[in-house]
Amino acid sequence: MMQAWAYAHNGFLGRAPDYMNTALMAYSSAAGILEKDYPQFAANLRNYYVYCRENDITLSHVFIQPKAARLSNFLLALEDPPAARVMEKNKDGIIVRGAFMLDTQGATSDEILVYPAPFPTFHEGESPYSFFFAVPSCLPGIRFVCRESFVGGESAYDYPLSSRYEEMDTLVLFEDVLVPWDRVFLCGDVSMANRLSEESRFHTHAATQVMCKNIAKTEFFLGVAETMAETSGIDQNAHVVEMVSELLVILETLKSLQLAAENGAKRDKWGSMVPDPKPLLAANAYFPKVYPRMIEIIHLIGSSSVIMIPSEKDFDGKLGDSLQRYLKGVGLDAKNNVQLSRLAWELSVSAFGGRQSVYEKFFFGNAATVTNRLYNGYEGREKYKQRILDFLSEK
Repeated sequence: MMQAWAYAHNGFLGRAPDYMNTALMAYSSAAGILEKDYPQFAANLRNYYVYCRENDITLSHVFIQPKAARLSNFLLALEDPPAARVMEKNKDGIIVRGAFMLDTQGATSDEILVYPAPFPTFHEGESPYSFFFAVPSCLPGIRFVCRESFVGGESAYDYPLSSRYEEMDTLVLFEDVLVPWDRVFLCGDVSMANRLSEESRFHTHAATQVMCKNIAKTEFFLGVAETMAETSGIDQNAHVVEMVSELLVILETLKSLQLAAENGAKRDKWGSMVPDPKPLLAANAYFPKVYPRMIEIIHLIGSSSVIMIPSEKDFDGKLGDSLQRYLKGVGLDAKNNVQLSRLAWELSVSAFGGRQSVYEKFFFGNAATVTNRLYNGYEGREKYKQRILDFLSEK
């Protein structure tokens, strides 16, 4: 089903609703972690999953904070550090103040799930910086600051991707927001927050959904590259065949990693079927590295046609007949050929395409974070070293 949804948006929605559906499923399935010490929080988490499922809730989420907030916790001299924190607890809930980014689709989702990585603290006991909750996006005190829209216009001809798939990113401000107790899933316990994040296998489940997105997106790139090459009459040129073959290798690598993860799936202690994390960790490190090359291939095949692109209105003006005469492609009239060029431009050159590139680069964190997650999470590496030692000890 996730693959079908990915095909519906061709992999351009980094935060399609099924992303957070998957995350919430992972967290709620592992709610038993909280049962002993925080039975009410465990019940809250399970109940919230049911609420979202039965009411078809769309969720956005925030895990990270602005850089100033991340730094402030170490500057103990600050009287009012900007790091997001619980300001107060009362009989009705917790009062939260702070800012979060990057909340993709925050302004259009029904609710927002907040689960920041806990900051290290310099004191014992509960940490005001550790919490996990979900609330309606319209709750009093929540403000969304949207970036500039990357939709170039309403015409699906001129802006085929952004007119369909623009995801608004927001900075979320919590200005002393009262979070009701029944929406609090964890508060104050740094160790438990880290444990829930790890043992729920959130990254493994989320990476499964993301793999579907990346496969759909790579297939889209492949289709654009091949169509451009064919309509330009260069599809048999050796250097073009080589570049298209690169995309084929990327696609088949992703599909193989997906299949390996599915074939290695096992039930965890909570009864959830969890894919083998190793192929998914490899995919998380692999795709951000090859995505810039995918963009470059579109540039190299498209060349000037991803720069010199008339608009739809130009074909309706006085020069329409001339454009029809000079901008034809192989097997395509001029208007359809320019439409293809506009697609390649928006995919690889436009503000929309630039945002997609940055998003893919940092999808699961910066390169060091992603590779460390692979290195430290790849179980069984010792046997390969032992194999070499055994080999060297042979007489």
